[in-house]
Amino acid sequence: MEELKSASPSASASQSHINEDNSLKHSLKNDNTLEGSGSPRNRKVTARWDPVEACRPIIDEAPVFYPTIEEFEDTLGYISKIRAKAESFGICRIVPPPTWRPPCPLKEKDIWECAKFSTRIQQVDLLQNREPMRKKFRSRKRKRRRHSKFSLTRRHANSCSEANAASETDEKFGFQSGSDFTLEEFQKYADYFKECYFQMKDSVQDVKHGGIEHQKLEPSVEEIEGEYWRIVEQPTDEVEVYYGADLETGAFGSGFPKASSMIIEGESESDQYVACGWNLNNFPRLQGSVLCFEANDISGVLVPWLYIGMCFSSFCWHVEDHHLYSLNYLHWGDPKIWYGVPGSHASNLEDAMRKHLPDLFEEQPDLLHELVTQLSPSVLKAEGVPVYRVVQRSGEFVLTFPRAYHSGFNCGFNCAEAVNVAPVDWLAHGQLAVELYSKQHRKTSISHDKLLLGSAQKAVQALWEQLVIGQKTTANLRWKKVCGKDGLLTQAVKNRVKMEEERLRNLPTHLKLQKMEKEFDLCSERECFTCFYDLHLSAVSCKCSPEQFACLKHANHFCSCEADDKYVLLRYTMDELKTLVEALEERIDAVKVWAPKEAKLDSDCDNAEHVCKLDQRGKSFQTAYSEQRESPSCSPKAEETLGANISCCSNSQVSSEVIQSDSHDNVFNNEAKMKQESCIDLNLDFMSGDHGSEFLLSSDISNKQVVSAVETNMFSKKLFGVDLSVGDSCAMLPSESSSKTKIVNISDVNTSISNQNNPVNNLGFFVEPLNFGCVMFGKLWRSRHAIFPKGFKSRVMFFSVLDPRKTCSYISQVVDAGFLGPLFKVSLEECPNKTFTNFSAEKCWEMVLQQLNEEIMRRNRIGESGLPPVQPLTSVNGLEMFGFLSSPIIQAIEALDPNHQCTEYWNNKLANLSTKNEAKKSPCWTELQSHRQSSHRGSSLR
Repeated sequence: MEELKSASPSASASQSHINEDNSLKHSLKNDNTLEGSGSPRNRKVTARWDPVEACRPIIDEAPVFYPTIEEFEDTLGYISKIRAKAESFGICRIVPPPTWRPPCPLKEKDIWECAKFSTRIQQVDLLQNREPMRKKFRSRKRKRRRHSKFSLTRRHANSCSEANAASETDEKFGFQSGSDFTLEEFQKYADYFKECYFQMKDSVQDVKHGGIEHQKLEPSVEEIEGEYWRIVEQPTDEVEVYYGADLETGAFGSGFPKASSMIIEGESESDQYVACGWNLNNFPRLQGSVLCFEANDISGVLVPWLYIGMCFSSFCWHVEDHHLYSLNYLHWGDPKIWYGVPGSHASNLEDAMRKHLPDLFEEQPDLLHELVTQLSPSVLKAEGVPVYRVVQRSGEFVLTFPRAYHSGFNCGFNCAEAVNVAPVDWLAHGQLAVELYSKQHRKTSISHDKLLLGSAQKAVQALWEQLVIGQKTTANLRWKKVCGKDGLLTQAVKNRVKMEEERLRNLPTHLKLQKMEKEFDLCSERECFTCFYDLHLSAVSCKCSPEQFACLKHANHFCSCEADDKYVLLRYTMDELKTLVEALEERIDAVKVWAPKEAKLDSDCDNAEHVCKLDQRGKSFQTAYSEQRESPSCSPKAEETLGANISCCSNSQVSSEVIQSDSHDNVFNNEAKMKQESCIDLNLDFMSGDHGSEFLLSSDISNKQVVSAVETNMFSKKLFGVDLSVGDSCAMLPSESSSKTKIVNISDVNTSISNQNNPVNNLGFFVEPLNFGCVMFGKLWRSRHAIFPKGFKSRVMFFSVLDPRKTCSYISQVVDAGFLGPLFKVSLEECPNKTFTNFSAEKCWEMVLQQLNEEIMRRNRIGESGLPPVQPLTSVNGLEMFGFLSSPIIQAIEALDPNHQCTEYWNNKLANLSTKNEAKKSPCWTELQSHRQSSHRGSSLR
């Protein structure tokens, strides 16, 4: 190594070494014949190391931490512990305990030799010193460097016309695609490049027993660093390298073991690492990270990215999206050198870069967002910007803090993986980030307000469980630490509420305020049409463009329509938000107000205790917390949105059967109560507004459930568009149902609930019919046990497949699949894109249960608590979950077939009557007998 350090590099290397290089290069060229002849892969590496002109920055090192085995077990707890010492550096290195060495699936033969990944070409010598793109074409005819040791074929070798050249200069710098490689191929090229560039000769050493060992003399990390900054600051050669950056682990595969890739039978070495918090597949959504409230798997933020590097491949100065924390793990290979600037000096770095690279920033003001520009740490230090170095080696983590600029490069072939995380202390930084993005008119990648409100609601629930019912779990105590008057979460919510209040105050007074629908941004983020600000909390719109929205700051820029046509949507009133702050400050009365609401939001239900009304002036909401059970009319917004096909409670007459529950701890007992202040319509697509109805409820009965039943009246014999006037069919409800509420046993509805030891069965499913549809008379549209009306739709509460700790609404429906008959479909109401479809109702819900069990097992592996046990597939009856075993629903569906054309169903129904005498007592006996005698099928009755 000393010999290599003192050797004066020159272009005249030994002929034998050049021949060896050419032989290796020829084999690499054959790996990808489609790449242009001007690419780095297809050129001889003639640039050479110049140690005399080394430019290694003289800067301080960032701190290094060595957690014990016990400390290492609590991932976010340890990061919180070191934050006070490390955040002022912006970056730090974490060395795991020696026993923590996770296996890397990427080294398996089928991936190493076969899996291809894409690369980009980096011009290292142009990362700092380059002309703006607009000047490039003017100087194109001149040789860029007279003293270059080798010439470079430009981007498109076949571009000879001026038009092609001009088009080429319009391309963004730093985004040229390179070859596709396997890991095996990339290692060969990376080693070849490094050997050629640093003239790595063999050294011969004597070993035991007179043997001879050949070793390559490699430059030290310090020497590589000095050469890198010489290339960047004082380039004499063109140096281009490949970088496999931002590779999605969801597609290529993660370097950490995952449950989905493991063999289920028996335990393996990987088991302890699959559920580990330092496994980057688990890291973003650990308990205590607010990213667990982001439902989407955002690539690079919640799903890790891979970085496969070679010598000099670079990552330029940047901060993480939304100023998140980032954690990077080096799976294997040569070291990676990092530079970090603390978040408190982010503006100083930006000012220094604009000062030293004015032409580049004049042409592209958002240059730092592109991650293609370096500036030497030496220059930054001279400008008073604190910069710290980290040398990351294989098996080590590097942690960057919020808004901490960082950059770096690789010392040779290596593979790293990185992802983001957001502990509660990040919320203040995240708020500053979205406000900055708004000023820059820059798109967001996550909804900050959704994470903030999700965290607040979870914290209030934890406070309620501690203060009211005395549950002091580890998770609850973690949330309590960030609450209280001075808590990090409390302060973040309080600041956001003040911001929202000020913006509402600055709105024109004539704008109408309306309650935002809960589905407003369920499956897609809503953003301001001009600044891209997230609209989870509030939005402004107009009747002229109801699908376009503005933030409160740009309400006046939306359109030129009259004020009466514009309106403001608010997810929460200001009173509600202030009550939330009080709840986070641990005021018990406020906690009791918000905690039930949080629980209902978790299950995607409306809050029946909380009625919000617009005042007559439209300036503010009036919030009323009512202990009495009232049935208010539909809100103006609901009437306007739902249209004429949905009738308000005041105009419809629907009676109810209050059904006696066998279980006092039924988790769905409150479902009906939650619905009593909502607008009820059993058949939204078919019910006419002409039919009055009334939704009758038993007030405050904790052990009862409400199941909607259909009323007939003496003035109309039609129900849902079907004539019911033919005889006294058993499909019609008893006459007393029109005048009073009937109390029956819950077993009449939930017929399959028998195993009281089964948590799923103990739920006591309440199926709410939404649409009874219309009967189809094909053979596939009925079975011996049920009739399947086309368009039937119902809602039921069940454990969420997205988060089994919660319950949510599932929509079950029957759709027409043409000649294939009925298609059964189940979807999450809060996320309609999550669907389960089958030609069997039973199989459809089996699919739901299978995915639920998979999610339960996955979360069990990462140590989550509060999960239900894995359930056998027989624990849920698909017919029951659709509602086809619910007596009131059965009665309503039977009423749709007054002529009993669904023969298989009716025959089985009659056959199941215990005796002939009981059958004769049935109101439908005479009609069935008469109908069957006149039927061409002529089936005998038993």
